[in-house]
Amino acid sequence: MQLSNNTILITGGASGIGLQLVKQLSALNNTILITGRDQAKLDQAKKQFPKIHTFQSDVSNPKEITALFDKVTKEFPNLNILINNAGIMRTINLHDLGDDLLELTKEIDTNLSGPIRMVKKFLPHLKKVKNSAIVNVSSGLAFVPLPISPVYCATKAALHSFTLSLRAQLKNTTVKVFELAPPATKTDLLGDFNSDDMKGVSIMDLDKMVEAAIAGLQNDQFEIRPGQSNQLKFMSRLAPQFILNQMSKPVDRMLSNTKQ
Repeated sequence: MQLSNNTILITGGASGIGLQLVKQLSALNNTILITGRDQAKLDQAKKQFPKIHTFQSDVSNPKEITALFDKVTKEFPNLNILINNAGIMRTINLHDLGDDLLELTKEIDTNLSGPIRMVKKFLPHLKKVKNSAIVNVSSGLAFVPLPISPVYCATKAALHSFTLSLRAQLKNTTVKVFELAPPATKTDLLGDFNSDDMKGVSIMDLDKMVEAAIAGLQNDQFEIRPGQSNQLKFMSRLAPQFILNQMSKPVDRMLSNTKQ
């Protein structure tokens, strides 16, 4: 697809993958809109890239999605690309007692419910404009879970499935549906993990990962799997139990400090 002279909305665009997308897509002469929950981070992104437009909005809140839609489509009627990038990732020990049930599933609200609701709200608009696309950012962990992050991995597997269904349902429209499944990437998202958790993991440079993502979009590669993500999908089919056992090794460290 054409990746210049677009109007692009990126959720979670103030840091990590989202901010690197801002950098590289801005360089291609696009109008960039970003959302985020943290106004201070949005302000910092605006200082770094003065031409972008920022909107404080939480994708886990349906009312804020509706307000965002009304504001964005009024101010930027040419909006034609939605990138559902906002996401959170945590290690969770399911043996722990006393967890708040709402807190336990907050990754579902942001990583899964958020993109689904954003798609539902913005789809009628995207169907009316030219060169339109939806990009759902899942993860290499959509194909093989990392069991110390059970809820995160479940959301990404579900988002992968949703994206397949969405693409099938939109086959008779002009809206293209992409999935970007990043591997472990050098961002703050990995801040909840220690070096033992990351043994054997090849962490991809952020700029290289986004370069691969943009190349995939330009080449109409509808499932983009940079770096180790491609290996994870391949191994999930070739030797599913073996790769799951490998990904499960950090559980031993987690369980060593747990009363079961």
